[in-house]
Amino acid sequence: MSDKEKEEIDNQESTESVENVDGLNDEQAQSQTEENQADEDSENSSEQDELSVVKNELEELKDKHLRLQAEFDNYRRRTLKEKAELISSAGEKVLKDLLPVIDDLDRAMESTATAQDVAAVREGLDLIVNKFQNFLKNNGVSEIEAKEQDFDADKHEAVTKFPAPSEDLKGKVIDVVQKGYTLNGKVMRFAKVVVGE
Repeated sequence: MSDKEKEEIDNQESTESVENVDGLNDEQAQSQTEENQADEDSENSSEQDELSVVKNELEELKDKHLRLQAEFDNYRRRTLKEKAELISSAGEKVLKDLLPVIDDLDRAMESTATAQDVAAVREGLDLIVNKFQNFLKNNGVSEIEAKEQDFDADKHEAVTKFPAPSEDLKGKVIDVVQKGYTLNGKVMRFAKVVVGE
């Protein structure tokens, strides 16, 4: 073989090896591209899955929020209605308990028209007054003790001052012009009193 033939064979082999390498490089590049594409597809797929999960959670939270808001509106309306009903009928029990006392007063008025025994009328009125005082006690109303007590601005309202009939009544209540009352310990009406000086 001549040198020329050897050269051609070498060139041919090198070309074939380059082609083989290029072929391998093309295959590797294509394989790499396919792998990259698969990775991108899986990333896109996982991102879409995450996005759909987040969207579902957001929809659930919106739904819960709307339901909670609706429940609160219903609760608010219901409590306002109950409060209005309570206010309109709050005095009903007290007034209902007062009706027997009014009935007794009516009977007393009828009997005074024809009564000739003043003692019997007085006894009947005493019973009605006692019944009414029991009614007040049962509803938490009590009278403020004032006569001959030390003047207390938290319970008494001084109408006037008057010279005390004795030294021990100075600064004390010597007369009650109008009784005072408390409701469950809270002053409803101050006792109007005359204070000794």
